[in-house]
Amino acid sequence: MLELEGVHAGYGRIDALRGVSLAVGQGELVCLIGANGAGKTSTLKTISGLLRARAGRIVFDGAELHRLSPSEILRRGIAHCPEGRRVFPLLTVEENLRMGAYVRRDATVATDLDAVMTHFPILRERRRQMAGTLSGGEQQMLAMGRALMSRPRLLLLDEPSLGIAPLLVRDIFKTIVEINRRGTTVLLVEQNAHMALGIAQRGYVLETGRVVLEDTAANLAANDEVRAAYLGG
Repeated sequence: MLELEGVHAGYGRIDALRGVSLAVGQGELVCLIGANGAGKTSTLKTISGLLRARAGRIVFDGAELHRLSPSEILRRGIAHCPEGRRVFPLLTVEENLRMGAYVRRDATVATDLDAVMTHFPILRERRRQMAGTLSGGEQQMLAMGRALMSRPRLLLLDEPSLGIAPLLVRDIFKTIVEINRRGTTVLLVEQNAHMALGIAQRGYVLETGRVVLEDTAANLAANDEVRAAYLGG
């Protein structure tokens, strides 16, 4: 479904990605783990077009993406739920969700809005509330719901547990599994490697902009080097 082949990208003269290659198959839940600054967020930004690839290829369903705009990539079926949630604080919950459907021209937005609120019942309760007044966990649910409103075939999730209370983290990860179970392919970036490997089928380990290890999630969780570096021994 998605393939990155030798992708290089960066910020000014700083190289963030140095030949990243990875693949995500239809229906998979794949995670990227690594230390801060390893290139995880930059990988997602490059896939969604927020960061321009300097070299290499990004292919989605057989078509090259790396020369397309972010809005066109979204129309192709890739939604990016960014680190830090980035909700529109002065819009209501419902208005934020509807913003997720801004590239759509079909007549089923209202149906999908109801489906997202079924996924996240708290959003239905808060639908008229300003997004900036929500808790961190509620904002994360809103950000995920907003991404789902574009009807993505591939969902890019960046650090969904960041700054969230532990009890809510478990709920959010259960929701990610359910989203994947219902047919949406997921590429997950997550600092909580233990949680990420617990729900993913496969994973990649990034270090300084390079993929240094790839395997099934179970094998990565059992790998001594991965355990020492990311799972607390």
